[in-house]
Amino acid sequence: MIEVIAQGPQPGQRWRNRLHPGRTMVIGRGADADWPVPWDNQISRRHVELRQELDEVYVSRLAGSRNPLFVSGAEVESARLRVGQHLVLGETVITFAKAESEAAAQPQATVEVVAFTARELRKVRYQDPENRIEVLTHLPEVIAGARDDGELQHRLANLLLRGIVHADAIGLVSLTPEGEVRMLYWDRRRETAGEFRPSRRLVAQSLGEKQSSVMHVWESQEGAGATDHTQMQEFDWAYCTPVSGLSSEPAGFYLAGRMGKTFVPGTTLSDSLQLEADVKFTELVAEIIGAVLKARRLERQKAGLRQFFAPPILAALGDDLDTTLLEPAECDVTVMFCDLRGFSQRSEDSAGDLIGLLERVSRALGVMTQQILEHGGVTGDFQGDATLGFWGWPIPSPDAAVHAARAALGIRAAFARAAAQKNHPLADFAMGIGIAHGRAVAGKIGTSEQVKVTVFGPVVNLASRLESMTKQLRVPILLDEATTAILRERMSADEGRLRRLARVQPYGLETAVEVSELVPPLAEFPELTDAHITDYERGVDHFIAGRWDEAYRHLHGMPASDRAQDFLLQHLVAGGRTAPPNWDGVIRLPSK
Repeated sequence: MIEVIAQGPQPGQRWRNRLHPGRTMVIGRGADADWPVPWDNQISRRHVELRQELDEVYVSRLAGSRNPLFVSGAEVESARLRVGQHLVLGETVITFAKAESEAAAQPQATVEVVAFTARELRKVRYQDPENRIEVLTHLPEVIAGARDDGELQHRLANLLLRGIVHADAIGLVSLTPEGEVRMLYWDRRRETAGEFRPSRRLVAQSLGEKQSSVMHVWESQEGAGATDHTQMQEFDWAYCTPVSGLSSEPAGFYLAGRMGKTFVPGTTLSDSLQLEADVKFTELVAEIIGAVLKARRLERQKAGLRQFFAPPILAALGDDLDTTLLEPAECDVTVMFCDLRGFSQRSEDSAGDLIGLLERVSRALGVMTQQILEHGGVTGDFQGDATLGFWGWPIPSPDAAVHAARAALGIRAAFARAAAQKNHPLADFAMGIGIAHGRAVAGKIGTSEQVKVTVFGPVVNLASRLESMTKQLRVPILLDEATTAILRERMSADEGRLRRLARVQPYGLETAVEVSELVPPLAEFPELTDAHITDYERGVDHFIAGRWDEAYRHLHGMPASDRAQDFLLQHLVAGGRTAPPNWDGVIRLPSK
């Protein structure tokens, strides 16, 4: 095997990884690279690709990289390198070395192995308390001031070296699923002391087998001769302490040094009892860091979820974000599609100010999202200038349709207020809303760090069709039969009113749907009285039954401002107020 060693321009900017034959690895500055180099701004996000072929490494610059690759002082696109050769990326030197065997890389003759429990460490008394307290006081600013994971690791290593005066070297290590040790970051008090190689056996015991602090004390190098287990190691003790949240893999602090005089003037390490105090302090630091990183991770998760979920749902998920509630499940949901009217025309008119148009559209989508979340819904998706919201998941609710109706009326009211103000950014926008209720599968897709929620099923398609039908039926909000039935039972007239409009068969669907309009309460929309709604629905009954002359009489009495009557009246007039033969009461829409 061949090892790849990266060395940056500053002390501590280094890592060492093992390249496996036939396996391709990517080096770059971004977190999505296999081996990130976060300290070098002159390296592209994904810069070069490495692949071991027999005893050579094939290196090639990736197509998306905007920065050069240098080998032997010349800029190249690709090269084949052997052990001992190197390449340069930005200010970082990448060297290839022969991987040493396990036996040569770690000591074998261990005198003492100590695995610590929390109960045992509680009995240990701290030494040098003033220095340790001083270190702890700087811990918050070290964590808060780190701009990325690489800087955080650098700061933590330096801080721990200040607190553990007996240690000569520190590493932030992780354990891969294959049992390999990955060095996230390492540093030594003496820059000339050479590479720092942790014991794989110690790391595996601490991070894998026991998942607790483990300490090894080896035979002293003095008088031991040039034995195999001391040739590669100048340390006679080391310990590893797990840290949660430091990496996606099990990770921890690895510290090592020698008995006797230390590199800090005036300090001497005489026995392992003094090391136990160091382990206790390291565990305290690890516990604090783990808690802070967990809080950061949860806050990032909550920040991502806030755009989708109302506060009651976030509260149900709890402080530890029990995302099992978000797993996909089949449930009864009420789905709402809300589309922005006038967007296409505004795009043409605002060709010279697309940023301004984007800000206005974003503001309109914000109105929709605000109402969905305020009424306990989930924001499922944004499709251009449309928003998808749904209710009934992850927490079932018999009032899902009622909450959706309240949100729809809130959106309509917000756009109406904007239209009444001449210079309002949303004054020339309108909206169309379709709401349907039924069975669907709702749930999350994504990772633990970033979650997107969505809903699948025929009810989603129906809600989308209802939204597009608002243009043809000339009303702002359309409902399907299931939603209308729930609202007639559960919503008071003081919140909103319902008006049956027609039986239609949407284009592309085989089943007819009785559609209704959701109308604001009388106090907010007095131009359409309850008597008007009653008379209109009588006209609908006559229309469906084929009594078109009677239907015309009832529908013709609507206020001139009511556009809903136009949809049925145009069919009545076109048919001469006479229903066609074999009339079944259904209007078949010719298009979406």
